[in-house]
Amino acid sequence: MIKRHKTAKQLFSYPLYWAECYGISPFLPTTREEMDALGWDSCDVIIVSGDAYVDHPSFGMAVLGRLLESKGYRVGIIDQPDWRNTEDFMRLGRPNLYFGITAGNMDSLINRYTADLKVRNDDAYTPYGVGGKRPDRAVIVYSQRCKEAFHDVPVMIGGIEASLRRIAQYDYWSDEVRRSVLIDSTADILLYGNAERAMIEVTHQMAMGKTLDELTDIRGTTIVRNSPPGGFTEIDSTRVDWPGKVDQIYSPYEYIPEGKCQTKDGEESDVMPIRVIPAPLRRGEKLDPEKTYIRLPSFEKVSKDPVLYAHTSRILHLESNPHNARALIQKHGKKEIWVNPPPIPLETPEMDGVFDLPYARVPHPKYKKARIPAYDMIKTSINIMRGCFGGCTFCSITEHEGRVIQSRSHESILKEIEDIKDKVPGFTGHISDLGGPTSNMYTLNCNDDEVQASCRKLSCVYPTICSNLNTDHSPTTQLYRKTRAVEGIHTVSIASGLRYDLAVEDPEYVRELVTHHVGGLLKIAPEHSEKDTLSKMMKPGMGTYDRFKRMFDKYSKEAGKKQHLIPYFIAAHPGSSDEDMLNLAVWLKTNDFKPDQVQTFYPSPMSLATAMYHSGKNPLKPVTYKSEDVYTPKDAKQRTVQKGFLRYHDPSNWQDLRNILVKMGRTDLIGHGDHKLVPAEDKDKQTHRRPQKAKPGQATGASHTSNRPTMEKNAAAEKARRKNSHGAKPASSRNTGETANPAKRRKTKIKAR
Repeated sequence: MIKRHKTAKQLFSYPLYWAECYGISPFLPTTREEMDALGWDSCDVIIVSGDAYVDHPSFGMAVLGRLLESKGYRVGIIDQPDWRNTEDFMRLGRPNLYFGITAGNMDSLINRYTADLKVRNDDAYTPYGVGGKRPDRAVIVYSQRCKEAFHDVPVMIGGIEASLRRIAQYDYWSDEVRRSVLIDSTADILLYGNAERAMIEVTHQMAMGKTLDELTDIRGTTIVRNSPPGGFTEIDSTRVDWPGKVDQIYSPYEYIPEGKCQTKDGEESDVMPIRVIPAPLRRGEKLDPEKTYIRLPSFEKVSKDPVLYAHTSRILHLESNPHNARALIQKHGKKEIWVNPPPIPLETPEMDGVFDLPYARVPHPKYKKARIPAYDMIKTSINIMRGCFGGCTFCSITEHEGRVIQSRSHESILKEIEDIKDKVPGFTGHISDLGGPTSNMYTLNCNDDEVQASCRKLSCVYPTICSNLNTDHSPTTQLYRKTRAVEGIHTVSIASGLRYDLAVEDPEYVRELVTHHVGGLLKIAPEHSEKDTLSKMMKPGMGTYDRFKRMFDKYSKEAGKKQHLIPYFIAAHPGSSDEDMLNLAVWLKTNDFKPDQVQTFYPSPMSLATAMYHSGKNPLKPVTYKSEDVYTPKDAKQRTVQKGFLRYHDPSNWQDLRNILVKMGRTDLIGHGDHKLVPAEDKDKQTHRRPQKAKPGQATGASHTSNRPTMEKNAAAEKARRKNSHGAKPASSRNTGETANPAKRRKTKIKAR
C-alpha cells in the first residue's frame, strides 16, 4: 500500500488562548516596564536569544514570538542576556508555560570562530557589531541558567544550533564527538528545523494542561526517553558489517496488518518494542512506518568509532523526507534520545500567514540609533521560500530546513513590499533581495506526489537533475516583473545564491535575471573545478558553469550591459587533494580570476562533508570498514596551502606555493609568463605571514572552560595526522592513484575550459 503526502493540522486553526484579549504589542516586551505598559502581570512564554531583538521575519525569535502572539499567548524576549549569573534570566519573571532557548540566527561557535579557529572580533547580530555578547555553546549555557533561575519551569531549545546537534555530532571546535545537546543542556524538549508547527502544537498542549513528559510523538521534536516506546518494531542499524545476504531497503509504506505483530506475554507494551530486526538481514518485511523506528549506534560507540559515525550520518540523512521518515533512537548512557520524524512542510497559505504577521520590521527602540549589521543587510530583502533540495554536502541548510521547497504567494510578497515602503526608515526604493536559501528554487518541487512520498534521494539535482523535478522558473520570472512594477520601486536585486544548473533549464529566466536584476556582478558557487572533489560535494561539473556563462554573457550583451560572474570556491574540502587544488588554481589563472575572498571548508555539525572530514569515509554510499576512503586535508599547514592555491596572485602565498609545487614536481609553473602560476623567488614583495589560531584558554566569551573550543590535540591523533600528510605517499598520489615519484607523474595541462 502506497501512501501519498502526509498532512498536518492547519497552522492557524488552533483555538485562541485566553490572553488574546491583550491584543497585539508594538514590540514583544523585553523588560518588566514594557510588560507593565501592556498590562501584563506575567508572560506565558519567554524566548531567550543570542541575537539582538529585531522585529523582522528574518529573525527567528520574532517569527515564533509573533506566531504565538497571534494565537493569544503573551510572549516576552530576553535578548543577549548576561550569562554569567541568573539575574538577567529573571528580568521578565517566571513564564507560565516554558522558556524557549535559541542561540540566534547563527550557530554560536560559527559566529565566534573562523574556519581556521581564529576568534572573530565582530558579531553582525549585535548592536554596533560588537563581538563576545553571547557565550560559546549558547544553547547549553542559556538553558542551564534558566534551570538555575526557575528549576521547575520547562525549557524548550531550538534554532539552528540545537537543530544540528539533536543526536551525537562531531564537534570541530573540540575535535571530538559530543552528546546530543538535549543531554548537555538539561532541557526538556528540542525542536528542530523551522519549528512553527511543533511550537504551536507543544504550546497548545501545555496550555491545555499537559506536561512535556506527555508530549512524546510531535513531529519535529526530540526528547529523552528511559526506554523505547511500546508497540513499535525496531530496525537495528547499530553495525555496518553483517554476515549473510543484504537485501535492498524495503518500502516504508508496506505494512503488517493489525494483529500480526504482538508483544510477548508479560512484556509492558509501553516500554518494549514488538521485536528487533537487524537492518541488513531483514527479508522485505512489510512494516508500518508509523510504528517503526531505527536504532542508531550509541553515542559511546560513535564517539570512539569514526566509521560508525559516518554510517549514522548516512542514516540520518536518508530519514529526512517528512513523507517517509521514521523515528530514530540513539542511546546515551542509560538514556535514549528519541528523534520524531521531521515536521510536515508549510503550505503556501501557511507560509503567507507567517510572513504576514504584524512585524515592526525594525530593531527594538531600546537600541536607539545603534547599528545592527545583520539588520542593515536584510532590512529591504524579502524571503520568498524555504528549503533546499540541492543536497550540497558541506551545507547544513537542508538538515535544518528540509528538502521540500515551501513557497509564498505573489500576493503575500507584494504585500511585504508595501510594508517595507511604509515601515523601513529611509527606504529609497531598492529591494535588496528576493530569495532564501537559494534565489531560484521558488515553487520548484517534485511533479509526482507518489514519487516524492517514497523518495530517499539525498539530492534532486545530483548527479543529474531528476526527471520528476519541476524546473519551470516562470512563477519566479513573473514575480520579478510584478515587483518591478510596484510604484516606488526602482531596483530589485537578486542576492541569494543561484543554482545555475537549474537556471540553464529555463533560458527565459536567465534573460530576465541578467537583464533586470544583476548590478554588474553576479555571485555563483561552482565550489571547485575537479570531478573527484565535486563528487564529494554533490555539485555539478564545470560544463554546466560554462553553459551558464555563455547564456550570461549573451544576455548581458543583448541588454547592453558589461557584467561579470564572481565564482566562489572552497579549499580543503574532503576529497580535495593538492593536485585538485593546483588544477583549480590553473583554471582560475587561465580564466583571469583573482578571488579576494575565499573560504576554507568549515566542518559544521551534522553535514555529510563533516562526516567525511571526521571519519575518512564517504557516507554518500553505504559505509563499511572496507568502503571508500576519503582524503581530507586537516593539518593547519595543509589547509593554508590549499587556501593559498585559490589566492595564487597574493604574494604572501607565493613561498608556500613554490614549496608545494617543488614537492609535486611542477616547477614548470614557477617563473614568469602567462603560463606560470607563481613568479620566481626574486619577485617576492612581502614577507609571508601565517594565520594565528585561538590558543587554549584564550578569552572567547564562553561561560566556563569546559565549554570553550580548544586547539589542544591528542598526541597520538596528531602523530597519525602528520604521518598521513607527510608519509611515503604524497597527498596527490594517495587520492589519484598516481605514482609517488614526481618525475613519473602526468603534468597538469593548462588549457581554457
